Amino acid sequence: MKGVKGELLSVGIDLGTSTTQVILSRLRLENSAGAFAVPRVEIVDKEVVYRSPVHFTPLVSDTRLDGAKIREIVEQEYRAAGVTPDMLQTGAVIITGETARKENAREVLEALAGLAGDFVVATAGPDLESVLAARGAGADKLSERERCCLLHYDIGGGTSNLALLDRGKLLSTGCLDVGGRLVKVKDGKVAYVSEKVRRAFPELAVGGQASPEALQKAADAMAEALLEAGGLKPPGRWLEHFITHKTAELTAKPTCFSFSGGVADCVWSPPSNDFAYGDMGPILGKPIRRRFEEAGARLLRGAETIRATVVGAGSHATELSGSTIFYRGVEFPLKNLPVVRLEEGEALPNAMARGLELFSDNGRTEAVCFSLGGLDDPDYEELCALARGLAAGAKPLTDRGEPLVVAVEKDMAKALGQRLAAEIPGGKILCVDVIHAAQGSYMDVMAPAYGGTVLPVVIKTLAFETKEGVR
Repeated sequence: MKGVKGELLSVGIDLGTSTTQVILSRLRLENSAGAFAVPRVEIVDKEVVYRSPVHFTPLVSDTRLDGAKIREIVEQEYRAAGVTPDMLQTGAVIITGETARKENAREVLEALAGLAGDFVVATAGPDLESVLAARGAGADKLSERERCCLLHYDIGGGTSNLALLDRGKLLSTGCLDVGGRLVKVKDGKVAYVSEKVRRAFPELAVGGQASPEALQKAADAMAEALLEAGGLKPPGRWLEHFITHKTAELTAKPTCFSFSGGVADCVWSPPSNDFAYGDMGPILGKPIRRRFEEAGARLLRGAETIRATVVGAGSHATELSGSTIFYRGVEFPLKNLPVVRLEEGEALPNAMARGLELFSDNGRTEAVCFSLGGLDDPDYEELCALARGLAAGAKPLTDRGEPLVVAVEKDMAKALGQRLAAEIPGGKILCVDVIHAAQGSYMDVMAPAYGGTVLPVVIKTLAFETKEGVR
């Protein structure tokens, strides 16, 4: 029934290179569909009811996370918030930055996911982290509001994730090994130096004296790399040195720049003590702001800094796909399929390849859901062309026996699925329709109901809080 309301209590857990944070949110849901229509449950309001202190991410060694300590932090924050695991209906656990490269990252994630709720669990690689951070900081809204091309930097402990947005639309992403905890300091001595920093600045040795002057050269080099990545200076040696796997492709010239991440706090309001956080973050923040301002860059402040990548909630919007579904060889349920949104007019194989890169782990991608608008009353040739494009783009998945999952908004899934079946003989295929799934969402598909004619679909949307409200 239209107007029927409900609530979900949701948890977001972010394991970053430097920090671990927990956020609890109350989501208010409402069925916006008419009385005789398929239900469409949407988030109509979101209230953050608890923000944890920022904890340093506990490590056993430079290569392993302290899983027991991380779990202890999360359980401690549950107690502080006055909630128990069985009170949580949903949530998200996201692991980012250098932490995602630790040997036991996956097992720690799975242990946390088991605490409560129907969690979205994701290792956010550099590209996905760029998207999450930009959205969480409200950079997409800034770009849209200011009608500008904006380059957003999320500068954390181990990496800086870049997202280029033009009037709210994501154009490209990139990542540099630039961050505040690439050099750690304890008791006036250098306690840790990352490999890239050590290679460029061998004088920064563990056990050596830690002074602002000793770290300034490294901080200046990192700031230079960020300038070069933003097109404010020609690409040079520092951009090449600190690049992770790629920098953001500047297909349009950025006219505005914004920052998030822990170092962003040091860009805007650095502490008086250069080693307040036991790392080089404050020393790095100062030259970043100075150099960008000297270059004449227009700097915009987003809604979040250190908490930009914290996922506020994995919200559930349950829909039914019926009448024209198609499936073959698929084992249900399908859980936590990342959504790759395909825009109209794009060359499908290329767009699908870019989408798959967001969710690749060492070059391997598990199943995803490709979401698109679809066609009104397509003729046979249009249907065949669409099926050929989807089949070609999905080849890296179907060659490994993964299913091709497609969600379309138009009423055409059965016809499209039949054409895909012809294009991919023996392949696993699932097509659902009347489903809108946005980029950054996750999708569950339950076992067929009502004699196999209906598939319950759960869209889990990463919901971010901004100062302008819920979106």
